[in-house]
Amino acid sequence: MAHLARTMAAAIACAGSLALAASHGGELPETGPPSASRDLPGKRSGESLDALRARQATLKRQLAQLAPKGHYIVVDTARNKLLVKRRDDTILDAVASTGSGTILDAPGKPGTRWVFDTPRGEFKVQSRLTNPVWVKPDWAFLEEGLGVPTDPAQRLEPGTLGDYALGFGKGYFIHGTLYRRLLGKNVTHGCIRLSDEDLRAVYRLSKIGTSVMIF
Repeated sequence: MAHLARTMAAAIACAGSLALAASHGGELPETGPPSASRDLPGKRSGESLDALRARQATLKRQLAQLAPKGHYIVVDTARNKLLVKRRDDTILDAVASTGSGTILDAPGKPGTRWVFDTPRGEFKVQSRLTNPVWVKPDWAFLEEGLGVPTDPAQRLEPGTLGDYALGFGKGYFIHGTLYRRLLGKNVTHGCIRLSDEDLRAVYRLSKIGTSVMIF
């Protein structure tokens, strides 16, 4: 991911230099007094416009080589967007809900707390479930002011997660929601929520091992 991010940043900087040069008739503009030496972002000293274009093309090829094979999922937690991509093509652009970032302290247990954030990084789809049943964790009862049940059957809550769920590790899922009006907001306990239609498309386009990149 770090290598991919660095390559993307270099490609963007190089593209920015090209755009600036194009706006000045193909000449990179001088700014400041004639004695000042100022390089544009992504431009090496003495580098011509043709050289910049060649380097941009090289960076684009490197970026394409780093992209996952087949479909992959990208989640932007700041904008609450989920994309399914194949190489540079966007197959699906969906509104999502991601983690709220709120903190819940366990009553009577100092030092025990839950932070409801969506994890960042690169993951893989580890499970694909149909008609999933939510097994409510301890925090779900504590958040509602209820006691934690001793009977495991009392933890089961069908119909909450939608028709499908894609697990990507440590109890986190991409799943549906009963609260469509909250899509586009940071309101979840860390999972990624989608509308029924978008969830169905993501399920169809993914498989075990599909990359999930979250930032």
